[in-house]
Formats: sequence, structure tokens, C-alpha cells
Amino acid sequence: MHNRLIARMQAPGQKKMLACDGGGILGLMSVEILSGIEEQLRTQLGQGPDFVLADYFDFVCGTSTGAMIAACISAGMSTSRIRQFYLDSGKQMFDKASLFKRLQYSYNDEPLAKLLKTALDAQLGETNATLGSEKLRTLLMMVMRNHNTDSPWPVSNNPFAKYNDRSRKDCNLNLPLWQLVRASAAAPTFFPPEVVTFAEGTPQEYRFIFVDGGVTTYNNPVFLAFQMATAKPYRIDWPTGKDQMLIVSIGTGSAPAVRAMLDVDDMHLIHYAKSMPSALMNAAAAGWDMTCRMLGECRHGGPIDREFGDMVASSDGAPNWTGPKLFTYLRYDPDVSAAGLSELGLGEIDPAKVQVMDSVAHIPAIQRVGSVYAATHVVPEHFQGFV
Repeated sequence: MHNRLIARMQAPGQKKMLACDGGGILGLMSVEILSGIEEQLRTQLGQGPDFVLADYFDFVCGTSTGAMIAACISAGMSTSRIRQFYLDSGKQMFDKASLFKRLQYSYNDEPLAKLLKTALDAQLGETNATLGSEKLRTLLMMVMRNHNTDSPWPVSNNPFAKYNDRSRKDCNLNLPLWQLVRASAAAPTFFPPEVVTFAEGTPQEYRFIFVDGGVTTYNNPVFLAFQMATAKPYRIDWPTGKDQMLIVSIGTGSAPAVRAMLDVDDMHLIHYAKSMPSALMNAAAAGWDMTCRMLGECRHGGPIDREFGDMVASSDGAPNWTGPKLFTYLRYDPDVSAAGLSELGLGEIDPAKVQVMDSVAHIPAIQRVGSVYAATHVVPEHFQGFV
């Protein structure tokens, strides 16, 4: 049993959760926003450079590139170290041009697998660190898609979860941490699928094939995290209330897709095959954000659409829905349309360079969007009552 994690999970008082969206190399935008949050918290708490986000957040979750970030945070990495990991490895991780090279590797020798294993093992001071590592400092959840069962799989290190029972031969806690992170990030057309072996070395051994969690409805995993923290089957049972729970959700940039030149004759099978996955993912991401702004007291977030607006709590405390607020909520997600970039003072950046997950040639622009957004939007008032 991970006694330190259990003690943190069961400690009385407020609980703070962090959710990181998927988005390939655009995850570096999230890292810069998280760096701003980390620095803000250091200042407010009177902490020095050794303070990291794992010292603040009790539960960290992510999908795809967000799973990489979440695992690094849970392992105790600073945002500066996570940033360096992306800068050193981003081209290898997200350059679509190298897909054919990747297909020549066995799954455990593929470059991304090696990078993740090396980075996580070094941070945790272990060899072949598992999901059940006692060096992980927070509750951690990663979202992936089980291709065999055609279903989303949120996998966590929750000691009380049904499939984390140490008496099970196929206990999830025995699975390699790097492999689960890579499974969450195995984006189709970018990486080969990840094959994960359960109950290895026993008569009950079996395998599942996993692909990117971003091709589920949980590319934005924020509500899934809230569900895991509060629904009875998961046995975490954290109390709700706007003064009891803080949920911070980090995006990888958003922009409306406008196809002004589209003609009805263009809407053939290939058009749908190319556009439907992103349309479903974007709608789901916005939908979970809308749900959290309704259920929670939203302190920050850009407008979702012209009718729903931003649902940010009004200064007079007027309710914006008919039920009680279950948590305090922050959504940080830069608008990377031409108008949004101009509003940030970054009108010289071509929006197309900061909107696609394999934009490895434009890493400095992606970083700049994240850091300028953090400097403009991450303010002490957002964390009032939780520091």
C-alpha cells in the first residue's frame, strides 16, 4: 500500500485537482501556463524554487500529451524540467514525418518509449517505475482508449480502485508507468499503438491494444477527474463545495474552425473522414468545460460561445444555474485565432503555426503564446481561499 498517498488522499481539508488536455506539441503551451501557476503559487505561499506543483495539487490527470505532463508533475518534476523535456524531445515525439521510422521499432524500443522511461525513472530514482510507485507524490489519472474493447480507459494509481487491488494478478499498479503514458499519447498517424500486457508471466496473461486517449470524448479530462474523485465506485469520496474543492483545467489552445469556402459538393466521404474526429473531440472538450462552469463556481475562462458566454461568477454572487456549486473552477485555454492572438499582443504570429499538434517547427511561437497568456491571465485572485 502507498501509505503516503493514502494519507494525503484521506487528510481532512480542501482538495485541489489539475486536469491537462491533449494536443501534441501544443502541450508546451500548457507547460508555459503551468509555469506561470507554479511561480504564482511560490510567491503566494512564500516558497522557494524547490516548490513544485505536486506540493500543491492532490490529484493530477491528463490525456495524451496532457498525460505526459500529469505524470511528470505527479513524479515531482518542476515545470522548468518538464519544459526542457519537451524542448529536447518534442521533434522526436510529435514529428509526423518520422512515423515510418517508428514503425520499424518494437514497441518498447520506440524512441518515445525510451524517452519517457528514461525521464520518469530518473525523476523517481527507480528502474522500471510502475503506476504503483510509492515515489509518485499525487493521485494520478491518465486517459487512454482500449482498441480491443472500443472504450475509454481512465487508469489511475488510486489504491482503492477495483483494478488496483494488489491481490489481483492483473493489478494495474504493476504496469510500467512509461508504457501507460505512451499508451495515452499513441495518437493515430503519429505513433504505433501501444500493446500492454496484463498478469504478465501468469497463466491468466492477456494483452490489450491502446491508442491515444484524445480519440475518446475525454481529450479534456476535467469532468472525468471530478467523477473519479467523488463517485462511490472509485472510493476516493472527496467532499464537494466551492470552498472545499478547486479544479484547474489547462487547455492547449482553441480556435473556431471556419470553412468559409466549403461547398456542399465538397462534403464527400474523405471530407467526413478527415473532419469528424476533430469535430467530435472539440465538441466533447467544450461540453465538459461547459459542464464544469455550470456545476462549479467559475473564476476564469474565455467565452465558450455567443449564447453560453463564459459563465464566470458575477461579483454580486448572482446564481448562474439552479443548483449548488460543487467546486471552484478555473479554465486556462488561450484563444489562438487571429483575433485571440492579437488581443494577447501577438498579432505577428500566424495562427496556423500554433493550432496543430505536430507544429514542431514553431515551438518558440507555441511557448510564447503560453507564457504571454499566463502573464496576462494567471492572477492571485483566482486561487484566493486555496493558498
